[in-house]
Amino acid sequence: MPKWGMVIDLDRCNGCQACVVACGSENNVAPPDPVSMQSDREILWIRIMSTTTGEYPNVETRHIPLLCQHCEHPPCVKVCPVGATQISKEGIVGQIFARCIGCRYCTTACPYTARYFNWFDPKWPEGAERAHNPDVSVRPKGVVEKCTFCHHRLQKARERARWEDRELAPEDYIPACVESCPSEAMSFGDLDNPHSDVARLSRDKRAFKLLEDLGTEPKVIYLREQT
Repeated sequence: MPKWGMVIDLDRCNGCQACVVACGSENNVAPPDPVSMQSDREILWIRIMSTTTGEYPNVETRHIPLLCQHCEHPPCVKVCPVGATQISKEGIVGQIFARCIGCRYCTTACPYTARYFNWFDPKWPEGAERAHNPDVSVRPKGVVEKCTFCHHRLQKARERARWEDRELAPEDYIPACVESCPSEAMSFGDLDNPHSDVARLSRDKRAFKLLEDLGTEPKVIYLREQT
């Protein structure tokens, strides 16, 4: 049984936002409008957190892609009263949108602020609905949503491999953000496979996890910038 995880090399990330755009397009995340932006209620399953240090002309900007950390011990799962958020045997923390009652306990419990409540009905520019991904449901007002590691891609990849009578290959299942990264800062795969790239990178001396002292054991691992 694989344990899916991601490694993000901060030395390679240039903050281009390609992962943000790809994620929104793949998962039918409505673009933020002025109202949601002004009220700080826009929805981004992955966002780029940037920090700037120093003074001109010696200024440095660092970028950290932040998404659901798919914790091994997710606090959000423990507090959901209706089982709308669950962790699979393969370590993916999923969200059953139709079961969510909008209590927002999970958003409060998540220490990574990676969950979003739909305060408004999603709106797209005229005609943009025709570009929706039919594999992902559109979430209505009143439910919580989050990154799912593009779990629908895993389902399709498994069906294709079964049809072709073969095992699932590592390149069969890649989330949209990883696929779109032009600097190849993001790697994805089976953390339990010692021969996979993510397993190798997760053991790198630069590897660290966000808020790992909380005991959540995130499966999104970052590599520090090289000095």
